[in-house]
Amino acid sequence: MRKLLTSSISRRAVLGGAAAAIGALSMPTILRAQDRSIKVGVYGGYFKDSFDKNIFPDFTAASGIAVESVAEPTGEAWLVQLEQAAKAGVAPADVSMMSQVAMLKGQSTDLWAPIDASKIRNYDGLLDQFVNKYPDGRVAGIGAVAWYITLVTNTDSYPEAPDSWAALWDPANADKLGLLALVSNSFLLEVTAKTFMGGTDALDTEEGINKAFEKLAEVKPNVRLWYRDEAQFEQALKSGEIPMGQYYHDVTGLAAADGHPVRSTFPKEGGIQDSGCWALSRASDKVEEAHVFIDYMSQPEIQATLSRKVGTAPTLKRDLLDLTPEEFASVSSDIEPILPRYDLYQTKSDWLNQKWTELIVG
Repeated sequence: MRKLLTSSISRRAVLGGAAAAIGALSMPTILRAQDRSIKVGVYGGYFKDSFDKNIFPDFTAASGIAVESVAEPTGEAWLVQLEQAAKAGVAPADVSMMSQVAMLKGQSTDLWAPIDASKIRNYDGLLDQFVNKYPDGRVAGIGAVAWYITLVTNTDSYPEAPDSWAALWDPANADKLGLLALVSNSFLLEVTAKTFMGGTDALDTEEGINKAFEKLAEVKPNVRLWYRDEAQFEQALKSGEIPMGQYYHDVTGLAAADGHPVRSTFPKEGGIQDSGCWALSRASDKVEEAHVFIDYMSQPEIQATLSRKVGTAPTLKRDLLDLTPEEFASVSSDIEPILPRYDLYQTKSDWLNQKWTELIVG
C-alpha cells in the first residue's frame, strides 16, 4: 500500500482517527471460543494501531475469533518473508494485506491458498478488479482497500477544472506540473495509453510500450517536480507554486475541506485506481478463520464506513452501499477507472525502470 501524507499526517494517522466508527457497527455476538485465533498482517504504525483498537475487537466480538496483528513492512519485503516461511511450513501471518504486484509475484510461487468464493457472502458484489485470480481461475485474493490518483489543480491558478489527462501535455502548462517519480507508482504509462493510444491494451507489446514512453517524454517540459515526498508536492499545490499534477483524490478532498484552494478531478479518461488485497498464506492452518475474516471485511457496512471515515474507495458495487451521491463522489467515480498494468511491473520491472530513467526522469 502506498504511503499517503496530508499535512505531515500519514494515511495510517487518518485511519487511526477514523476507524472508530467501524466498531459501532452492530453484528450478532457469538460466544468467544478461546482456541480460535488468526494472525493478520497489516501495515505498521497508525494503520495497525487503528485496526488493533477499532476493527479487530469488533471482529472478535462478532466471530469469536481472536486476532493477533502483525506489523508488515511496505513494499515487497513482506512477500519475501512470507515465501521463505512458507517453504518451511510456517505462516508469519495467516492473512495479509498485499499490493497487486506482490499478489502476482506470490502467484508465481503458489504462495496464496485459494479462497472459497462460496464462503464470501458478498463475493458476487465485488467489482471484478478486486478479485485476484490465478491463471486457472482459483481466487488468490479479495480486495481490501482501494484509492484513486486523479488530476489535481490549484483553483486560484485554474478557475476551471481541466477535464482530460491531456492537460498534462498542454504547452500552456509548462513548468507547472508535479508528477509521481516512479514508473511503478505514477502509472503514467497507463494514463498515456488511455489518453492517446485507445487504452492500456496498447501496452501489451514492447513496441506499444516504447510508443507510450515516446509520447510521455513530451510531457517533460511541463514538469516542475518529479516527487517522491508527497507532502512536498501537496504544499506546493496548496500555495500555487506547482498548480497542477497528479495526486491522491482523498487527500486532496481533505485539503479542500480545510479551505485550501485545491480540487481533484476525475478526467474523462478515468482516475487511476490502485488497491490492496487480502491474501491467505498456503502455510496457514487457519483457513476457516481466514474466510470468516475476509467475509467480514467485505461487508457493505464495513466498506461504506471505511469510505466515509477513511476515504478509501469501496471494493463492492455501488448499489450495495448506502453512500449518498456526495459521499460516493468524495472517494470514487462512476467514470470507468484506469487500472494499472500490474502484470508489466512483475514481468518487465527492470526494463521499465531503465527506460523510465533514460527517457522520463533522467
